[in-house]
Amino acid sequence: MKKDALLVKANPHKNWTKSYSEIRNHSVEICSPLEIEDYVVQPVVDVSPPKWHLGHTTWFFETFILQPNFPGYEVFDPQYNFVFNSYYETIGARVIRTDRGNLSRPSVSDVFKYREYVDQKMNEFLQNGYLTETLEALLELGLNHEQQHQELLLTDIKYILGHNPLFPPYKKENISKNESDFNSEMISFSEGVYEIGFKGEGFCFDNELGRHKVYLNDFKICSQLVTNKEYLEFIQAGGYEDFRHWHAEGWDWVKQNHVKSPLYWHCIDGKWMNYTLHGLQEIDMEEAVCHISFFEASAFASWKGKRLPTEAEWEVASEYFDWGKRWEWTNSAYLPYPGYKKEAGAVGEYNGKFMVNQMVLRGASIATPPGHSRNTYRNFFQTHLQWQFTGIRLAQ
Repeated sequence: MKKDALLVKANPHKNWTKSYSEIRNHSVEICSPLEIEDYVVQPVVDVSPPKWHLGHTTWFFETFILQPNFPGYEVFDPQYNFVFNSYYETIGARVIRTDRGNLSRPSVSDVFKYREYVDQKMNEFLQNGYLTETLEALLELGLNHEQQHQELLLTDIKYILGHNPLFPPYKKENISKNESDFNSEMISFSEGVYEIGFKGEGFCFDNELGRHKVYLNDFKICSQLVTNKEYLEFIQAGGYEDFRHWHAEGWDWVKQNHVKSPLYWHCIDGKWMNYTLHGLQEIDMEEAVCHISFFEASAFASWKGKRLPTEAEWEVASEYFDWGKRWEWTNSAYLPYPGYKKEAGAVGEYNGKFMVNQMVLRGASIATPPGHSRNTYRNFFQTHLQWQFTGIRLAQ
């Protein structure tokens, strides 16, 4: 998932008790269709068990807000800092990421008791005048952190169920809809100096700051995302067998992993199917292609005689097309904006240390919680990853 980052400023007029309750409850709602066995599975290192997400987001509020700021607060279980710390070296030792699926204990019921305990204490904290302006900013960071994990929850649940040989649906009803608009066109932009980066009031992460000027040459960007139909044409034309369209590392990835299609695609009895959150279904050719690695997005663009947009191009053009259905790969390495400064302490571990060997994605996806997207949001992943709700928008 998008790595955590640092916020700018809190909203002084927000009803924090209400926001806290609504966001925390949404995490539980996401998990409500699961069976108890689903909470513990970790098929690959990039996927964390749902139980761990529920515990980790709770640990954030306990560790960063309640322990240091709520007089008399007693931790729920001293061992949970070791279990639910993610990557914060400042906070201490932790279970390594690959071992999260080995945590049969604490049990799922224990984790829900943990959430209830911390939520009760947080409500007491919020209702009794302990929330300073500085802590408001930290609280808003914690809530956005939980929303990031809500997207990861849905993404990881899909991977867990989508790699079950029975292909069980997450939900019976179709939660997506036909996303295609046949009026696809290339939108033109003139060369010039543009500004990108967050501006205005409200929340953003530190990697969206500071706003700065960029020079762009003439470019065009597609008004629509690449569809399943278009991507299937790439497959049928031998795209996965033609080294000419692939980065060297991408070509190695294809050969070593025998990649033939996007994640969750299966050719069964000559018919292309894909696993969706509502089960295994025949591929909808009009939907935007999903679960594509950067390697695949770049190879497809090359095959079409086009390219991926840079993140600056994407942001400048974003007000002229609809976005938010897929996280869209850009051809920009994840690097700091001018003037970026990593904060001291544990909060400084949010972002800066991930600015290497990753590519930027822009937009949002159908898994992104409401209110958690903006056109300056800089998501980022490693080039080989497919499990997030990623898609392709072409440029030239």
